[in-house]
Amino acid sequence: MTKKRHTLRVPVTQGLKDIYAMDMHLPYEAAREGHFSVAAFGRLAAAISVVRSALVQKHTHIPNAVELLDATITTLLAVRARGDATDVWEITEAELPGVLIGIEVAEECIGVLDVALLAKTAAMLFEQVSGE
Repeated sequence: MTKKRHTLRVPVTQGLKDIYAMDMHLPYEAAREGHFSVAAFGRLAAAISVVRSALVQKHTHIPNAVELLDATITTLLAVRARGDATDVWEITEAELPGVLIGIEVAEECIGVLDVALLAKTAAMLFEQVSGE
């Protein structure tokens, strides 16, 4: 009889949660204050996309989490389209509440994920984006 091997799950630490929080909240605050930039957009969009994709890969069923993150990503895609077209990077007043909801959902969900999954997901998304 063979023993079943369990994969080691390294939980997300408070330090990693803080890094993701900074990557989401600092750009959000910059947008609120009118100092948003393409770099801030990239940090915010990457953090939310990594959490969303990791949730899907893990088949995590947190009610409405993926849908709410998808709505935020849709908003961020509109922000990107405007920024690419005009070189003016901003999140409008009407878009800010939806983005904040996505940030809050991502923060709530990150604790159910593990470090390896987040790292693997980030690498996969980076490869997809750099291959565009």
